[in-house]
Amino acid sequence: MDELNPARASSQPDQSAGEVIDAGRGRIFPCEQCGADLEFSIGTQSLQCPYCGAIKQIELPSDAVIVERDYLEMLANLERLHEQGEGAAGEHAVRCESCGGEVVFQGTLTSSQCPYCASPLQRDKIHDAPNRIFVDGVLPFLVPEAAAKQALREWVRSLWWAPNAFLREGAKGKFNGVYLPYFTYDSFTTTRYAGQRGDYYYVTVGSGNNRRTERRIRWSYTDGEFQRFFDDVLVIAVRHQSESLVRRLEPWPLVRCVPFTQQLLAGFFARTYDVTLEDGFVTARQRMESALTAEVRQRIGGDVQNVSSQQTNFDAITFKHLLLPVWLMAYRYHEKPYRVMINAVTGEVSGERPYSAVKIGLAIAAGLAVALTLWAWHGSNVQASWQVRNESRPTFRGGDQLVCKPLRGIDKSVWKSCDLSELDRKNSLRPTDLALRICNTRQSGLSNSATPVEVA
Repeated sequence: MDELNPARASSQPDQSAGEVIDAGRGRIFPCEQCGADLEFSIGTQSLQCPYCGAIKQIELPSDAVIVERDYLEMLANLERLHEQGEGAAGEHAVRCESCGGEVVFQGTLTSSQCPYCASPLQRDKIHDAPNRIFVDGVLPFLVPEAAAKQALREWVRSLWWAPNAFLREGAKGKFNGVYLPYFTYDSFTTTRYAGQRGDYYYVTVGSGNNRRTERRIRWSYTDGEFQRFFDDVLVIAVRHQSESLVRRLEPWPLVRCVPFTQQLLAGFFARTYDVTLEDGFVTARQRMESALTAEVRQRIGGDVQNVSSQQTNFDAITFKHLLLPVWLMAYRYHEKPYRVMINAVTGEVSGERPYSAVKIGLAIAAGLAVALTLWAWHGSNVQASWQVRNESRPTFRGGDQLVCKPLRGIDKSVWKSCDLSELDRKNSLRPTDLALRICNTRQSGLSNSATPVEVA
């Protein structure tokens, strides 16, 4: 029995599918009608001959299922075997059965094309090698290359800050369909936490012109415990792939995965994992802990939170090894390389792109112009207020009437006159002080005896 893959030892769907070549180093799927090599057809979800059009249905055992496998048990098995035997890295040569050319598989590449006759080739018994973690499932290609190209064109048109020349020309390059290896991790977690909940409240402080409202925080202690189950936390299991580009391809409809068969890889590139199962869980655990911290803050509540301690136990850890389909393309713009990845199931585009220095510069200049305009407008308002307070001087009319002469542009109806005979002598206010107060209060009507007057 396969020590690393006991669940798959009883059924190997690829042992009867296709034809082994070059003394067991490679595998092809020849057409039963014309002998050409079959390729996986995205439209029919079957093997199809690119020459005579013959179709061969994908062969899967009736009892083939995708199962979760115990993480700790697998680590113990790997430790005992020490990854002995033929590895995935290095160079492996396979002789093409169609033209006799030798195809070199480098690194983790397991499925490719003959560079001489374009026949699809696969390294045999690499995804199910006894010293390797078996591939549990494959998510077949559902987005054809034509649809991927259309998605790329729409993505380019959406790039507002891209150079105009790039928007006109688009991203030009050759698409390659590739199956990338992933590990998915499940875990049942129990988290205990303690912290402080902060609630905002407001107080009024100061007096006179310095009177103001300040925001303060009322802290209260809180703690608790909760459980959460994580299902299918995805981690890419091959190095040298941009983490940000890969994450933007999510989510993946993993419910569409089917049990692994090499028939689905025919005509596409494929890679095996070079990130260990244990290293993959380190990444998955970080993502789980980030989500748990967000939930801790939500449970603490309040306006602000201070998490003083958080301890999580990860139990019942299981995993799956999957191959997920991606359209890859590399292109150059002004001699600088860029990469694009397209989810070959959902059509989601994730890519690197050029930026227009001219557009960004104009946007910055426009922002500065708006800021300067607002600053100047605010300054003019402050200056006008200062002029009202300092340049409007009260004058007397008839010895007992006080009138403010307004500045030009001020509505005349808001200015008041005051009968000095009604002035409360106990206030010890000078007539000029009272007049200025009346001028500045405008229509607020602080003085009952103040009546509008016609100002020349």
